[in-house]
Amino acid sequence: MATTISRRAFFGGRRAPEFRRILPPGATDDGLLACSGCGSCLEVCPTHIISFVDDLPTVNFSVGECTFCGECAKACPEQVFHRRSAHRFPHVALITDSCLAQNRVECQSCRDVCPEQAIRFRPQAGGPFLPVLDEGACNGCGACISVCPVTAIKVRDLAQRAAYA
Repeated sequence: MATTISRRAFFGGRRAPEFRRILPPGATDDGLLACSGCGSCLEVCPTHIISFVDDLPTVNFSVGECTFCGECAKACPEQVFHRRSAHRFPHVALITDSCLAQNRVECQSCRDVCPEQAIRFRPQAGGPFLPVLDEGACNGCGACISVCPVTAIKVRDLAQRAAYA
């Protein structure tokens, strides 16, 4: 797989972030071995967040959110999806230090779009309200990621405690 890096990162001497595949809800790593690459899941996804990377389905939250409709699992002719009623990802949102509110700029776009109301803002003396994530309420749908004007929201894997976008 070719590595892509932004011009800013290249000239700043930073390495490209490692690609981490986010699976559609209900899909498993073992299930990917059965994927034929037919593209049925891509075609039926109403929010168009599923794309193919290296001929395997990947969720891209930068274009939208997952509604957990299950259409991808229904359309798949292979045994890729083992949990057909998945309503939660194995990750949660992670609000990074580049968040506008954490840098004294008023913004609450993530809170406004969160369908689970997992992001709230707490008052701060002398500055804008600060975001607070309720990890128990966050289902990892990615709604907050695509609306963030500075790409400050990433995904934190619950099992590995790692951040990736």
